Amino acid sequence: MEISSKENTQLFSNNTILPADRSSFKSESSASKEKQSCCGGIKIFLGALSFVYFAKALSGSYLKSTLTQIERRFDIPSSLVGIIDGSFEIGNLLIIILVSYFGGKLHRPRIIGAGCLIMSAGTFLIAMPQFFMGRYQYERFPSTLNSTASISPCLQDKSQTSLSALEKSQGKINTGCEKEAGSSMWIYVLLGNLLRGIGETPIQPLGITYLDDYAIEENAALYIGCVQTVAIIGPIFGFLLGSLCAKLYVDIGFVDLDSVTITHKDVQWVGAWWLGYLIAGVISVLAGIPFWFLPKHLPKPERRKDSSTSSEQSKFITEDNTDQHKSYQQQVKIAEMAKGKSIEFLSWLLNFLPSLKNLFGNPVYILYLCASIIQFNSLIGMVTYKPKYIEQQYGQTSAKTNFVIGLINIPAVAFGIFTGGLIMKKFRINVLGAAKLSLGSSFFGYLLLLSLFAMGCENSDVAGLTVSYHGTKQMSDYEQALFSECNSGCACSKNDWDPICGEDGVTYVSACLAGCQASNGSGKNTVFFNCSCVGTLESPSRSSSAVVGPCQKGNECPKMFLYFLVISVITSYTLSVGGTPGYILLLRCIKPHLKSFALGIYTLAIRVLAGIPAPVYFGVAIDTTCLKWGSKRCGGRGACRLYDSSALRYVYLGLTLVLGTVSIFFSVAVLWVLRKRSSPQDETLSANGERGGCGTKSRKDNFVHSDHLIQTTYWPEKETRL
Repeated sequence: MEISSKENTQLFSNNTILPADRSSFKSESSASKEKQSCCGGIKIFLGALSFVYFAKALSGSYLKSTLTQIERRFDIPSSLVGIIDGSFEIGNLLIIILVSYFGGKLHRPRIIGAGCLIMSAGTFLIAMPQFFMGRYQYERFPSTLNSTASISPCLQDKSQTSLSALEKSQGKINTGCEKEAGSSMWIYVLLGNLLRGIGETPIQPLGITYLDDYAIEENAALYIGCVQTVAIIGPIFGFLLGSLCAKLYVDIGFVDLDSVTITHKDVQWVGAWWLGYLIAGVISVLAGIPFWFLPKHLPKPERRKDSSTSSEQSKFITEDNTDQHKSYQQQVKIAEMAKGKSIEFLSWLLNFLPSLKNLFGNPVYILYLCASIIQFNSLIGMVTYKPKYIEQQYGQTSAKTNFVIGLINIPAVAFGIFTGGLIMKKFRINVLGAAKLSLGSSFFGYLLLLSLFAMGCENSDVAGLTVSYHGTKQMSDYEQALFSECNSGCACSKNDWDPICGEDGVTYVSACLAGCQASNGSGKNTVFFNCSCVGTLESPSRSSSAVVGPCQKGNECPKMFLYFLVISVITSYTLSVGGTPGYILLLRCIKPHLKSFALGIYTLAIRVLAGIPAPVYFGVAIDTTCLKWGSKRCGGRGACRLYDSSALRYVYLGLTLVLGTVSIFFSVAVLWVLRKRSSPQDETLSANGERGGCGTKSRKDNFVHSDHLIQTTYWPEKETRL
C-alpha cells in the first residue's frame, strides 16, 4: 500500500508539474517566435532604409557631377547653377518641421515610401527639359558641319559666301530665337531639385527613429552605422555614373553621332547629363516600394516592453530634475486650463522660449555652431565647384574629373570618418580631447589646402585673351584685343567661340579671328589653311594652318594635376577625421534634455546659412574670373567659355581658406572656453551642466553607455568633406 501510495503521489506530482512545463515551453517558443519576427521585420526595414540612403546619396552626388554640363546645356552662369544646387536645401526646409512633428504620429514607413516617390518625381523632372527644348547646338563654322560648300572662314569678300549658306545660317538663328524660351527650362531643373529636397526630408528623421524604436538597444548603433556606411557608398556610384554619362553625347539616340564635330575633350561638349537622372529616378522608385508593405508598428523587444524609454534616455531625464519638474508642472497647469489647440500651442511656446534661451546661453554650443556654419560654407562651396575647378585649371574632361572624385576622394572621406570614431573609442577621449582633435584636423587640413596654390597651371595661350597676337601678355580690354592687324580684313564677330589650335601652339577664338582663308575636310577632321594670324609669333612672313579644337595645356599641367590629386586626398582624409570628434563635442556640451532640440537647431542653421548661400556666392565669385562669355542666339550673355586660370585658383582656393581660417578661430575659442570651465573651481559646476557649460572630466561609465553616439555620428552634408 505504501508503494502504491508513493507511486500515486509521484504520478500526481508528475501530472501537476507537466502542464507547467508545457506552459513554460509555449511561452518560450512564443517569445522566440516574437523575437524572430521582430528581428526579421527590423532587418527588412534596415535593408530597405539602407537602399533608400544609397538612392538619395547617389542622386545628390550625381547632381554635383552634372553642374558643369547643366551650365553649358542651358547657357547659364555659375551663380545661377549655385541657386539650382541650393534649391535642394530649400525644399528640405519647407516641410522639415511638419515631417518631424507629425511624422512620428503617422505611418512612418509609408511616409518614407511617399517621400521616395516624390524624390523620384523630382529626379525625372530634372531630366525632362532634354525632351522638350530641341537639340543642342554648339558654335561651329559651317565648313566643320559636314558641309560640302567651300566657305572661307575669313569673309573678306562677303559675296563669295553662297546665298544658300547665309540663308541657312540665318534660318538657324531665327529658329534658335523661336526656341530661345527653351533656355529658361533650367527652371524645371531647379523645381526638380526642390522636389528632391521635399521627398528626401522624411527619410532621415523617421527612418532613424523607427530603427531606434524597434531594434534591440545594443543593436541600434550597429544598424544605424550600417545605414550611414551605405550612405557613403552612394556618392561613389553617383560620381562614377556621372563620369560614364559625361562621355556620351547629350543628344545620343536623337542625332547621328557621326555628324557631331566635337569630342568629349572640347570645352563646348555636353554629355548625356539627363540619362543619369532617369537611372537615379528608377532607383528611387524601387527603393520606395518595400515601405508600402511594412507595418506601422513592429513588436518591441522584450527588454523595451517594460519601459517606454531606453536606459540612456532615463539617465538623461534624471540628470536635471529641477528644470524638468518645473517644466512638467508648467505643462500640467496649462493643460488644466483648457484642451484647445491654441492652449497646446501656448504650452509648446512657453517651453520653447526658455529652451532656446538656455541653448543660446551656452557659449560652447554657440561658438561651435558658428565654427560649423563657417566651415560648412567653405566645404560646400569647395565641393560644389570642385569639378569645374579641375576641368578649367588642369584641362581635364568632365568624365575624368567625376571618375577621380568618385573613386579617390570619397573613399578618403569615408576612411577619415571611420578613423575619427575609432580614435575616440579606442583612446576614450573626453570632451576637451575631442575639441583638440577637431581643431587639429581642421588646422592641418587647411594647411595642406594652402599648398594647392603652388599646384596650378598657367593660362593657355589664347590669342586676344591671355596673349596678344604678337606674343606679349594681354593686359588691355579683352573684347577689343580680339581684333588685330592680321584679321582686320575679315568680317568676324567677337561673340563667336569656335576655338582652333594653330601650328604655333596658340589657341584662336575662331577661324575667322585667326585670319584663315581656306579650309579642307569636314567635321572633326577640318583643317584651316592660309591663316594670317597663325605663325606671326615666330615667322610673321609665313602663314600657317590650324585644326579644330583648342590647344592642350602646357607640359607641366599633367604633373601638377597628379600633385593636386595626392594633396586633395590627404586633405579630404584629414578634414574628415575631425568630423566625429566635433559631433561628439556638440552632444556632450549641452543639457541632456536639450539634445534633440540642439541638433535640430544645428541642422537648420547649417542648411539655411551654409547649404543655400555657399554655392551662390562661390558661383558669383567664380564668374568674376571669366575671360570669354558665350552669347545666346538672340543676344544676352550665356555660359563662360574660358576662365583666367590664375584668378580662378586664387578666388576658389582663397575663399575656401579664408572661411576655413575664420572657423579655426572659433574652434580655438571653443577650446579656450572648455579649458576655462575645466578648472578645479568650475569642474563641479561644469559637471552638473549649469551655466550652459560642459564638464571635461572623463567619466568611463558615461562614455561606455554612449559609445553608439560615436559609431553613428552624422552631420549635414557629410559627403561634402572632399
